Amino acid sequence: MTSTRTQILAAVAAVATALAVSSCGTAARQDQGLPASATSAEQVAAHNADDVMFAQMMIPHHQQAVELAAMVPDRSTNPDVIALATKIAGEQQPEITTMKALLLQWGVDPDETSHESGHVGMAMAGMVDDATIVKLDNLKGADFDTLWLQSMISHHEGAIAMAKTEIADGTSADMKTLAGNIVTAQQAEIDQMKQMLIGLGA
Repeated sequence: MTSTRTQILAAVAAVATALAVSSCGTAARQDQGLPASATSAEQVAAHNADDVMFAQMMIPHHQQAVELAAMVPDRSTNPDVIALATKIAGEQQPEITTMKALLLQWGVDPDETSHESGHVGMAMAGMVDDATIVKLDNLKGADFDTLWLQSMISHHEGAIAMAKTEIADGTSADMKTLAGNIVTAQQAEIDQMKQMLIGLGA
């Protein structure tokens, strides 16, 4: 917990430093009689309710993906599945830290869900249900790999749908960039997982 908190605070510090540098650059341009550019601190920090809701929904969505990835080493002997699970966790945990840092910057509790904050409208599409989690927990080998890949494909598809909504409706440049990265990375992984399922005869 301390390590995670330290990572979030470090991310906040990095964002604050970037904003300070941007603000100084804007002041210099204004001193020279030039208009402030789109990199002013106010514009970089700009966000709306859609940005907040996206982060509050995507954080637990990513957390489930990390939990699903953690199931793989003890249940799969497929090196490709194991490598993919490691990759997914390696990508999504830092994104969780980034989203929490942005929420803190905006004065929002990163542990508060969208329902708790009163925001509604975006469902966490693709979340794996409890029954499937229990089934995965009791499978091993190719049977586990097949269900895990099928579940993760649906999970990724849900994340992509949420990210596309953020790109369309959000205001935060940082959050929209992160959403774009999610679309690109997870679509590539969906394509990879579909090929892996073919290899498993599924």
